[in-house]
Amino acid sequence: MDPLITRRALNRATLDRQFLLRRTGKGVVEVVEQLGGLQAQTPHTWYTGLWNRIAGFKPADAADLLLSRELVRIALQRSTIHLVSARDCLAMRPLLQVVTERGTRTTYGKRLAGVDLDELATTARALLEARPMTFAELGRALAERWPTIDPHALGQGVRWLVPLVQVPPRGVWGKSGPIAHTSAESWLGFEAPPMTPAELVRRYLAAFGPASVMDVQTWSGLTRLGEVVESMDLVRFRDEAGRTLYDLPDAPRPGEDVPAPVRLMYDFDNLFLSYADRSRVITETGMAAMQGFMGTNVMPRTILVDGVTAGDWTVARAKGVSTLTIHQWTPISVLDEVEQEGLRLLEFLAPGDKHEISVLDGPSKP
Repeated sequence: MDPLITRRALNRATLDRQFLLRRTGKGVVEVVEQLGGLQAQTPHTWYTGLWNRIAGFKPADAADLLLSRELVRIALQRSTIHLVSARDCLAMRPLLQVVTERGTRTTYGKRLAGVDLDELATTARALLEARPMTFAELGRALAERWPTIDPHALGQGVRWLVPLVQVPPRGVWGKSGPIAHTSAESWLGFEAPPMTPAELVRRYLAAFGPASVMDVQTWSGLTRLGEVVESMDLVRFRDEAGRTLYDLPDAPRPGEDVPAPVRLMYDFDNLFLSYADRSRVITETGMAAMQGFMGTNVMPRTILVDGVTAGDWTVARAKGVSTLTIHQWTPISVLDEVEQEGLRLLEFLAPGDKHEISVLDGPSKP
């Protein structure tokens, strides 16, 4: 029988690989690759995810890499926008294209009936490589060739057919800009071999293991990975529910008594989105609190205490004062530690403001 690994041990293994037991001195690109990317559909909240993980992190450390094209934001895992390295962008996108295809065919397939998809991809690529465009601009341009087809459907079809990166200033700290796209190949200017399913699984386990096949599929959006996992040289465990979990043989698995510091997580952190079974980090109380956000396309910014969810946080700015509010889902025994981390986070988010902390009982509202 496979050895048992407790929920608390899973928690510590995950936090260690996510750089959440202690901040790392590694560079931004190396950390982003170790994490398999950061979900980054919001322009800026993911900067907090890097601040939580990298010692001395400053916004410019990542913003400059977006401008120099060493990092990009592109639809990958689960067909959601992720921040990844240029290398991973080109390597992951061919393998994960099927995830975006699946969703696009379901939603827009009938509206794209009669469109030659190869011609659509070629036409759109030429337009986008001439100048970055928003989907609205792209749809209008494509409608000149396909006047009877819904322009929005044409743009979404391109999102599936052509790897599209969001170009700066979108995503650059302190700046705003239209959600404009161009092709990944033209933006980056080099080629990389596509990643294999086994390589993707290995990358996932390095960042999130030990984990089940369903966990890997939840993170990636891919299906039928059971045979891939079984063919790999992995160690096996069983969790407290009897599920089989897989891991890299030499991956760190610290003892469950290792202390976990307070962390104030950003809204779409992959720590909460990359498992079919999220109980290693989200408590039953936490799941109940998050129910209020379901269906809103909004996620709470969660507070971790002893490695698991204990509340969420919000920030309000007015007249030069930034106030971070701690929303306790249950009474927090180390509230002073949470408050101190909150002040440090405010110094990162709004260094020129006066900083205040408030505490409320119960989850915030979307």
